Amino acid sequence: MNGLTTHLRALVLGSAAALWAVAPAFGGTATLEALFAELADPDNPDWSRAESDILRAWSKSGSPSMDLLLKRGQEALEAGDLPAAVEHLTALTDHAPEFAEGFATRASAYFLEGQLGPAVADLAHTLQIEPRHFAALAGLGVILEQLGRDEAALGAYRASLALHPHQDEVIQAIERLEKKTGGTAL
Repeated sequence: MNGLTTHLRALVLGSAAALWAVAPAFGGTATLEALFAELADPDNPDWSRAESDILRAWSKSGSPSMDLLLKRGQEALEAGDLPAAVEHLTALTDHAPEFAEGFATRASAYFLEGQLGPAVADLAHTLQIEPRHFAALAGLGVILEQLGRDEAALGAYRASLALHPHQDEVIQAIERLEKKTGGTAL
């Protein structure tokens, strides 16, 4: 496993664990727009609460059955049972085609299986549903970087960072690619 793959695996599994950990507590009191504004403020000391609230909102499909499929897919992903994760998440995306998190999580499973084409397709679908999905943008950046498409990867990372300027891994990726491509520094 190369360093980039190891990095995305950590990013993917960390995001899945964070999403699952915060999911039960979301009360939906703040609008997503307000939460994204809080998250985008680089000087906001309370950004992690906004991030958690966004992740909670994204984890709710509106259907207990679909939420259970997401939970099972995430559990399988965390356990390293990628075929089971894809199976649960495919059932979810088939039954809830407008639920972005189902596609985003399945993209993670596909990536970890080495299926980059389906992973990119699911990330693209995620971003059609939720263009502010900073994790999908970061994941797309990782895949594009792995494919040697450094300028496109840099664009995806920058888009992710514009939404969520507190992502250390994304900042490091941007710095790495700017050095490599001679791009403009942060």
